[in-house]
Amino acid sequence: MSVTDPIADMLTRIRNANMIKATSVVIPLSNLKKAVASVLKENGYIKDFKIMENRSFKVYLKYTIDNEPILSRLKRISTPGRRIYRGYQDMEKVLDGLGMAIVSTTKGILTDHECRKLKLGGEVLCHIW
Repeated sequence: MSVTDPIADMLTRIRNANMIKATSVVIPLSNLKKAVASVLKENGYIKDFKIMENRSFKVYLKYTIDNEPILSRLKRISTPGRRIYRGYQDMEKVLDGLGMAIVSTTKGILTDHECRKLKLGGEVLCHIW
């Protein structure tokens, strides 16, 4: 099966796993998805991720003490048919700074907070809160 939007597929898999309170989810591997998972781990949205042998990786989801998912919303912003680029000055704050945007820049995959600090713009991949 061919996936036309691999980032949207990754976000949907994580969203569906959160809805059924799964401990982990398996996602097909790519460098971009691995970088997005790394940003999610650094910012405390997931526990960890592990690269598997069959060209996929497993994302371990994180829940609160009340068994509520840490990731409450994942929203795809830039799509293959409609690319959304923002400069660091035009980048909106997600949920007044409580959430984050994941941005593809020339320095790699960064959060909107890091983009403002480094004064870099790029393609806004998704919003997470």
